[in-house]
Amino acid sequence: MDNNQFLKQIFKPENFSKDELEIIFSQFKKVEFDKNEYFIREHKIANYYFFLESGFARSYAIDFEGNDITTKFFTASDIIIDWHSYFLKTPCKEYIQATTKCVAWKIYFDDFMKLFKIESFREVGRTRLVSNYFELKNHTVSMITDQAKQRYLNLVEHQPDVIHNVPLKHIATYLGITDTSLSRIRKEILKQSK
Repeated sequence: MDNNQFLKQIFKPENFSKDELEIIFSQFKKVEFDKNEYFIREHKIANYYFFLESGFARSYAIDFEGNDITTKFFTASDIIIDWHSYFLKTPCKEYIQATTKCVAWKIYFDDFMKLFKIESFREVGRTRLVSNYFELKNHTVSMITDQAKQRYLNLVEHQPDVIHNVPLKHIATYLGITDTSLSRIRKEILKQSK
């Protein structure tokens, strides 16, 4: 994939002038992460965000008992960002870590602000923010209203690649269940599909 091919999927050329695209592309830097490497660490201020070109990542927080709890999965074309830290300049409360080798495109806050004068760029950002909000809200409500099996089936439906590329222990914490419960649910679904 040529250097700008991926960014053209995010910033569709039909929505921008050639000059605008050149300005946008010049502000992003291609970066690679090895498995288990961090995009963002807790207690740091995130002065940048990423578009994930390939690979899988997750955000997680450490609860009051010291447990590692997954809060979100990131797959190709997702934006990897700590919204609060990025815009409010507060320390991150989560870690964001590669669960596989990843390729991403990084932009710093100051460079992002230079692009904000481009109306179509602002629209892409607004759309991403709203989409992230709805995803978070749906997951939060699902944790309250859905049985664990339904939460797993929702993940399979909406992010099937996660199931095959992320350790089950991370999926279990994301669903709010134990590894043992997840194994039981998966066996039950397999048995029903036969």
